[in-house]
Amino acid sequence: MEGAVTRDLSAQPAWQEKDLGIPLPDSPHACSVCLPTWDSVIGYEEGRDKVLKRMRMGYPRFFKHPTVERLFDNAKAETALDSEDVVVLPTRASVQRAHRWVERRAETAVRISSYHGLQALIVPSKAKAEANNYWRFSGEVVSSRQAQDFLDGKPREGSKSHLIARAVAKFTGSEPDHTFVFSSGMAAVTSVLRALPGLMKGKKTLQLEFPYVDCLKVQEFFGHGVVYLNEASGESFDEALKRIRQGEFAGVFTEVPSNPLLRTVDLARVAQACAEGSTPLVVDDSAAGPLNVEALRFADVVTGSLTKWVSGEGDVMAGMAAVRSDSPLAAALCESLAADAADCAPLYIADAEVLLSNLKGYSKRMKTVNANGIELASWLAEQPAVAQVWHPSLVCRENYDAVRRKNGGYGGLLSFVLKNPKKTAKVYDALKVSKGPSFGTPFTLVCPYTMLAHYPELEWAEGCGVPSHLLRVSCGLESFSTLQAAFEEALALG
Repeated sequence: MEGAVTRDLSAQPAWQEKDLGIPLPDSPHACSVCLPTWDSVIGYEEGRDKVLKRMRMGYPRFFKHPTVERLFDNAKAETALDSEDVVVLPTRASVQRAHRWVERRAETAVRISSYHGLQALIVPSKAKAEANNYWRFSGEVVSSRQAQDFLDGKPREGSKSHLIARAVAKFTGSEPDHTFVFSSGMAAVTSVLRALPGLMKGKKTLQLEFPYVDCLKVQEFFGHGVVYLNEASGESFDEALKRIRQGEFAGVFTEVPSNPLLRTVDLARVAQACAEGSTPLVVDDSAAGPLNVEALRFADVVTGSLTKWVSGEGDVMAGMAAVRSDSPLAAALCESLAADAADCAPLYIADAEVLLSNLKGYSKRMKTVNANGIELASWLAEQPAVAQVWHPSLVCRENYDAVRRKNGGYGGLLSFVLKNPKKTAKVYDALKVSKGPSFGTPFTLVCPYTMLAHYPELEWAEGCGVPSHLLRVSCGLESFSTLQAAFEEALALG
């Protein structure tokens, strides 16, 4: 499941369980990811056996859940030759899109086989990487629960996405019939991209501010190219607004706040330019969550990962797209998104049931997370070893406040760097909190974000203002005193 993370206690010290006092998800569908040392992060990125052989699970679109892997193996044994590989996709519409995309990218023939209700994309070995890329970036995945039911011979029919749409609409401010639920957050982003009318005319998209890596990749892979403005301010921002008003782009994408720099663009100015240029504005609110920000006041459509803060348990994957009812593009967007949500990337009913249960605690959890986030950001900013902290309360605050809900907070996601970058590895290793990718779990989670998300392009990320030694923190439900003690101890080494 996307971003679902629990601590792998076989790979890290016992203190992580006994001292933090936060219960771990006990579901076999939670993904156990732990990279407790800087060396293990590098080992993972470089594919070292000593690290990979210890990983039983991982970030789901990147590292397939064991149950999903077993499903793939069974499908390969039944449908493919020894020289071929298989990726299992949930629906006919999804596999047909994957078929066209992989053939074009790999420049080779691939084929499709129905697999007892699911769909197998069968590719020659040389096209395996592109097939996996479609799985990863489109987000049109088979979840571990769906795979388990299938392997047990008990696949379930039906949908409860309408119930999730009704619940999520209360947070986003959208109408339930303008809210669409998907199998992952990236599936929602991919579907929104496909829905943009300007895409049919071959227009590029515009990305404002440094985004979560896969959001940019989706535009690169499934669109007609993307124009990227790393920092939406000054003359470059003015020029971007001018180009938006001229109708140059199929759509404008941004995050509120961005991940991992937690910056927020001037949404009012962007929205005005988009309105003048009849250009859809797409805002992702995953980093803060819809209880904190009211992005739909400005955007034509808001996307979000329900895996993260909204679920809050790290045991289910889902995404959503909400269309503003009075957007002039509402009818066209809703028609396309409804079709994709139902026919291309539907949320499996068993996952929907877990998410519905998790949703009940969202409001209460976020109060604690918001409090921990602002306290930890403020405290870190005062520490002698810390050079810079990024958090919506500290960067682009005026822009964030313009989109923040009346009773909303600043979220639990923050990033920081040390004054002495060479000591980052030592501080990271010493931190007595969980370590791994993702955010929104009930326990605090730290990761060297740039190393994990941009390892092959560290120099490029540095040029965009995202240091290779940046540490991103997702605050959990621990007491702030517990968090402060953990960071204070580690920072003493910095």
